[in-house]
Amino acid sequence: MLDPDPDFRTIRRRDGYLPLEDLGLIGDGASAALVGLDGSIPWLCLPSFGSDPLFCGLLDHARGGHFTVAPEGIRRARQWYEPDTAVLVTEMLTDTGRVRVTDALALRPGADLSDDAPAQRAELVRSAVVTDGEVRLRLDVRPRGGAHVRTLFSGLELGVPGRPELRLHLRSSRPLDGLTAAYDLHQGDRLDLVLSWRRYHRHHRFDAETMLRDTAEAWRRWMRRFHYDGPQEPMVRRAAITLKLCDDWVNGSLVAAPTSSLPAPIGGVRNWDYRYVWIRDASFAVFALRRIGFADEADAFLGWVLDAFEQSRVPRIMYALSGEPVPDEVEDAQLEGYRRSAPVRWGNGAADQRQHDVYGEVLDCADQWMRAGGDLEPALWGGLAGLADLASEAWRHPDQGIWEVRSEGRVFTYSAAMCQVALDRAATIGERLGLPGPVAGWRAAADKLRQTILDQSWDEGAGTFREHLDGTGGLDASLLALPLRLVVPADHPRMVATAATIAERLSAGGGLLYRYLHEQSTDGIPGDEGAFLLCSFWLVDNLVGQGRLEEAEQLYASLCERASPLGLLSEQIHPTTGEFMGNFPQAFSHIGVIASGVNLARARHRRAAGG
Repeated sequence: MLDPDPDFRTIRRRDGYLPLEDLGLIGDGASAALVGLDGSIPWLCLPSFGSDPLFCGLLDHARGGHFTVAPEGIRRARQWYEPDTAVLVTEMLTDTGRVRVTDALALRPGADLSDDAPAQRAELVRSAVVTDGEVRLRLDVRPRGGAHVRTLFSGLELGVPGRPELRLHLRSSRPLDGLTAAYDLHQGDRLDLVLSWRRYHRHHRFDAETMLRDTAEAWRRWMRRFHYDGPQEPMVRRAAITLKLCDDWVNGSLVAAPTSSLPAPIGGVRNWDYRYVWIRDASFAVFALRRIGFADEADAFLGWVLDAFEQSRVPRIMYALSGEPVPDEVEDAQLEGYRRSAPVRWGNGAADQRQHDVYGEVLDCADQWMRAGGDLEPALWGGLAGLADLASEAWRHPDQGIWEVRSEGRVFTYSAAMCQVALDRAATIGERLGLPGPVAGWRAAADKLRQTILDQSWDEGAGTFREHLDGTGGLDASLLALPLRLVVPADHPRMVATAATIAERLSAGGGLLYRYLHEQSTDGIPGDEGAFLLCSFWLVDNLVGQGRLEEAEQLYASLCERASPLGLLSEQIHPTTGEFMGNFPQAFSHIGVIASGVNLARARHRRAAGG
């Protein structure tokens, strides 16, 4: 669980890899890096989230590469963030001393993180200080595939094979003859390192302390807009920063996770590249960010969704950060995968799937955009109206659903529900603004489809909605999202019964839920998986909607306690060991932290007011 002053702990490795819980996230709105409890950086994609990784030891500890600053003979270590920032501190103990390494992807002095403008300096800062005793501090910089090195501009120029566009420059406060070095340091001594890309900084004063201070101040200025009065406030604060670290600050888009191919489970093949933008994340992220004070980010993301749709003219389920199509999925046979879980994948093969929920996602974003005071150009409204018309028929046909199954498509209840959302939001926008289109027809179709969902997906014998619209198939935790999308009220008797059945039959123990059971709901992919965290947050929201606040708060607290000491969450949790699984950190999980906290806070206030 989140701990601002954690105890030292033993460094653990399995198959040569740190557990995901022992990794911290830093970023600058263009890319992100993972920093290990052992002083390593095993993951950094440059110059952007979707670029090839410069350091990829996360997916192959022997050949993937890393950037390590650590003392010899580490016995224990701990990590924490400087308050309200993404500046990360790793403190490591040896038998002879203690060293503290502070890491950040640097931000420009005075940067306004709420503005849709670059804030990054294109520099990674690593600052090590010996706080007690003496240590031998080792430096080891190993880009994936190696590097050609030459002395240049009071530092080293690095040329990486296959990446001629990267202009890498490493500067140090101590003599640096190559990419490996050892320094005997005593209390008070320091080693400052700055890795730059895109442009050289030979004319800039080398001052790592100032760069770290400017970066921390920029984060704290941004966090002054944070507003939240509810349970688990420190965890919600950290979730806001984590979401911001998944945000492309220039484009306004949001990656599902800054990593690729982290398996769920270990040894399985469910390894996907999540460094792209899923449209379905938009409405959830917008709801979460707007309600804790970050309306600018919410509006930027809404605008990005509408721009991407307008550019592509057909709604895609996911996009690259710039709004372009996602690259084709390929397997990288040169990397063994995290804890030997092959394959490693780049690109995502689900990008061209048919998923009918996208109609509702885009129109829900448009509705939120309008409610926030945005304008709709006539051409954009024409495209949105066309989506509503498509949704009026699409719900009758099979698709791959929210979970992106790679088996034969089915008519999923959730997909039909999101088509209902598309019709409802189109009618709402048209009614509010008096826009052209068959508004009355959309409203009638939305009402009829809502009733169809209530009637046809209901399994009277089992006392629950089913994953398929005809009332067949297994249980599906996505049904818990129906109240969140305003399709079926949380306190509707059939929704109450469905939530109870899901909580019982999809339980992985300890408040955790599976998305579905693979023996009942085949998805075309071999192997099983862990518990999906977001589904448990959806259950919290359903309990709130049923007025069961004490149960909801207990479940919410237990989920927040599963976070790492840095307050980070993965996509999935191993139901037996509690280990993190899947891509990390996962934006959806942190959206759940915020959204469920907000729902609980509002319910508390209503109860206190007697409402």
